[in-house]
This record gives sequence, structure tokens and C-alpha cells, in this order.
Amino acid sequence: MRKTGAGVAGKGHTLSRRNLLATLGIAAAGGSAIALGFLNDDAEATTGQGGTNGKKGKGPEHAWCMVIDLRSCDGCKACTIACQQRHKLPEEQTWIKVYSMEDSTGGTYPMPRPCMMCENPPCLSVCPVSATFRTDEGLVLVDPNTCVGSRACMAACPYEARYFNWNEPKPVTMMPFPPTPQMPVPQQKGTVGKCVLCADRLPYGELPACVTGCPMGVMYVGDLITDVAVNGLGDVKVLSEFLKENDAVRFKEELGTNPRVYYIRGHGQDLS
Repeated sequence: MRKTGAGVAGKGHTLSRRNLLATLGIAAAGGSAIALGFLNDDAEATTGQGGTNGKKGKGPEHAWCMVIDLRSCDGCKACTIACQQRHKLPEEQTWIKVYSMEDSTGGTYPMPRPCMMCENPPCLSVCPVSATFRTDEGLVLVDPNTCVGSRACMAACPYEARYFNWNEPKPVTMMPFPPTPQMPVPQQKGTVGKCVLCADRLPYGELPACVTGCPMGVMYVGDLITDVAVNGLGDVKVLSEFLKENDAVRFKEELGTNPRVYYIRGHGQDLS
């Protein structure tokens, strides 16, 4: 696992839950160039799937990522439950799965695994109908109205982060719009679903359900452009500093997927 980047000066602080993501555009602005280094390092190893932010011209306003602090995770699976409730998922579909991993002492520790939102996603190129796509801001999504359920993307994903829906969805109330890639609810029978980082919330400054649902503050949503990360408890970090000081790593990055989910280890975890 490769250790990540260089830090900048800054301190975490606490804000109200309502306006957490809204601070991403104004906090730690002086470190944004350094945070772009993480994005550019990843993008250089890709085949043109992303990485436009470091180039000339106007790029996207955000480059979303996630940080998971394993030091605080107790394996309660509240993140999984919050995700299932928000997206009306059946019990067998866990878009955020919590694995039990073995550490260097032979003990175990919990490890949440959402979609890795890869810079170079293997699932993208194998889809026969181009239902999987990657946004300019780095979110890998599935168009539920295009997906034909070939399951090629499931076979290609090294993180096992995609799920086929075999059954008719349960009736969903209070949904005034059809399923979209950003909010694929209800997930239709015969299609593939996955974590979307609550893409419908992000433009409005709202945190993903898994982030707000975690009582331990384990999960942070971050922005590589503004260089800020925030969890559901209101703890705001300078992203590049947070990653460097805690020797953050990425899961299976040796495969060349360039995931945008960073893990902070605390108890001898190797994530291999």
C-alpha cells in the first residue's frame, strides 16, 4: 500500500451538522494546490478516465473522495443500515459492507468497504451498454434506465462492491421522481446497484447517509480540490494534512484502480 502525499498547515474544528459540506468551498483554501497533488498523482496512472482538475482551463468544482478512520470503527454497521434505509435496499444488499479483517497480531478489526470511486474503474470499460460512467467530480455511477443487467461490471470490480437485484423492488412512497444515477431508488429488478456516495445530496452541501449515520465519526467525505474532509460529528479536517500525518493508504491500489477511498490504520492493519 502506498502512503499518501504532503500536508498543509491547519487545524480541525467543529461546525453544525446542517452546513458541514457547505464549508468545503471556503475552509483551508490555501491547501487546495497541495490536495490537487493527490488527484494528479492518481490521474497520471490512469488511462484518461479523469484527472482534468490539474490541467489548464476551468475544471469541476469538486473532486470527491472518502476517508475511513479505522481507529474509531467498532463494527456496529450503522453505516450499512443508514445506506440501506436511505436507498430502500433489501437486507441482502449492502452497498457498504463491513468486513472482519485480520491484523498483524492475529486479531480482527472491522473494515467498512463502500464503492472505491476509482480513478480508473475496471467496471466502466466492460459495460456493454455504457450504463456505468464516471462524473467530472469523480463519482462512478450506474444509469438504472440503461443497465441491462449483464453483470460484467460485477465480475470486473475487484472490491465486490456491486449488487444485482434479482427481485421486484418493494413499493416506495414519497418518491416524486423516477430512479436516477444519483438516486437509484427503487433499484429495478434485473439491474446492478452500488454505493453512489449519496450523489444527490452533495450538490446541496449535505453529507452522505453513511457519514451522518456513523455514531463514531469514522467516515469522512472529502474534496481533493478544496482540501477539506468532514465527518458526521462535525469534525472538519485539512484533507492533505489528515492523510499524511496518519499514513493513509488505499485498498488494493496495486491493481491500478486508483481508488478515491483512503483508510487510516491504527492497530496493525495491512488491508491486504
